[in-house]
Amino acid sequence: MGFAIVGVLVFFGFILLVSAIRIVQEYERGVIFRLGRVVGAKGPGLFFIIPLIDRMTKVNLQIVTLDVPPQDVITRDNVTVRVNAVCYFQVFHPVKAVVEIQNYLFATSQIAQTTLRAVLSKVELDQILGERDRLNQDLQRIIDDLTDPWGVKVALVEIKDVDLPVEMQRAMAKGAEAERERRAKIINAEGEFQAAERLAQAAEVIARHPIAYQLRYLQTVTDVSSEKNSTLVIPIPIELLAPFQAAFGKDLSTFSPGDGKAQPKNGGGSSPSS
Repeated sequence: MGFAIVGVLVFFGFILLVSAIRIVQEYERGVIFRLGRVVGAKGPGLFFIIPLIDRMTKVNLQIVTLDVPPQDVITRDNVTVRVNAVCYFQVFHPVKAVVEIQNYLFATSQIAQTTLRAVLSKVELDQILGERDRLNQDLQRIIDDLTDPWGVKVALVEIKDVDLPVEMQRAMAKGAEAERERRAKIINAEGEFQAAERLAQAAEVIARHPIAYQLRYLQTVTDVSSEKNSTLVIPIPIELLAPFQAAFGKDLSTFSPGDGKAQPKNGGGSSPSS
């Protein structure tokens, strides 16, 4: 009978010893409650607690990736969009994460959702699409201020996707197309303006040096003849006939090659006899 009692006591003692041993990983901390009061956070490694008196709650200190569900947001310019985001946070004070809040994971998720709707409802659609960096910083700062009393540090908040209604996508596509057409017209007009300026400068050079007109004409003839055409029509500018007009004292613009005589422009009367 005595050996049986000793055996039972040894068995219960072994169970109490095993229940007193606690092992906490490197990325965890164990918050100890002794008779309902917080003793502190221990770990990582091996330590002992008082069985039936102490209670331990493990808290993970790793960075948590929280996927914020899509939220329907009405922007300041009355456009309905669906936005989702991702939030990165971690516990930096294990005691607060256990004592100050019942479930810090669920609470942080709810805070992230409400803050996302509140912040994006105060900005316009163009700001959501073009100023994401600033909005991400605002979201991170606001959520971090709210979760700091819980011992939770929000490291980063990123807006992932912005889903627009089909009608808004079509309107934006039309706006982008109109913007491209406007730029094309401006570029075309600038090209025409620059070409006109160059032509004006060329006209001034030709006006100062009339022989340049003839040289340019010969250059054009050379360029056309290089195409190896079977038929070549070469227009003769009136300016090239100016020296002959000065020599003969006649208006060569009325010269008719059919009869070899100058005809009046109005078509009436006969030519003077030689």
